[in-house]
Amino acid sequence: MIKIVVLIKQVPDTRNIGKDAMKSDGTVNRAELPAIFNPEDLNALEVALSIKDIVPNVEVTAITMGPVRAAEVLREALYRGADQAVLVTDRKFAGADTLATSHTLSLAIKKIGNVDLVIGGRQAIDGDTAQVGPQIAEKLNIPQITYAEEIVEVSENKIRIKRRLERGIEVVEVLFPCLITVHSSAAPCRFKNAKRVMKYKKACTISELQDDKKESDTDNNLIIEEWNAADLEAYPDSLGLAGSPTKVKKIDNVVLLQKESRIITSSEKEIQSLIQELSKEHIL
Repeated sequence: MIKIVVLIKQVPDTRNIGKDAMKSDGTVNRAELPAIFNPEDLNALEVALSIKDIVPNVEVTAITMGPVRAAEVLREALYRGADQAVLVTDRKFAGADTLATSHTLSLAIKKIGNVDLVIGGRQAIDGDTAQVGPQIAEKLNIPQITYAEEIVEVSENKIRIKRRLERGIEVVEVLFPCLITVHSSAAPCRFKNAKRVMKYKKACTISELQDDKKESDTDNNLIIEEWNAADLEAYPDSLGLAGSPTKVKKIDNVVLLQKESRIITSSEKEIQSLIQELSKEHIL
């Protein structure tokens, strides 16, 4: 069996940033923004599901770290084809930077055990750091392939992948276990499957069941795994704000307003004039 873990994240929709989007401590005020499935994580999920389509005996587990409401993206993953899902949630995880986040997720992957492939999006739109995937690979001591665009070939113990780089493309091969981060140019994720929506629409974590006072239905596999800091045997000093060396010094709200427009031709003289003007105004 090939065991695949897909790292997904529920992120604030950065297309709707307002004045209350940030807290005074420099963290995102997620309660003020609508939550969505991180776009490149959808690409990553499709990569995992495409492997499942062509290789027999593949198990895909979707995992996310976040508050209880983040279970919504796990249900989305189940609707699209994931076999199981895990929510990593604890108030101790709040305010985590990339270092603390990668530490927590690496512990969760180790708890799953015997994972062959870890796949995630290149970066999340709420941070744009592209650091969590590579940091997890370092903590797990496994090789990594970044900027993945397409699966070229996969077997029981290795995978060949096409990468999308600024200078072009390259094809690389790596043995399992390994970690892959997926570029936005990869294939978009498939639509939700109607039968799977009907099957998993009531899938809940333990916290959701307690909050909604519903009865669990373990016979129909409707329980989403939920792990906290104690389940991961994590040291408190390595979690959340306590384990995050990144500190926000200052936040500025930048509002861009269109003052005027200008049409220029392709003549060298006009292009040079525009470049000089933009440089003078410190725009370039």
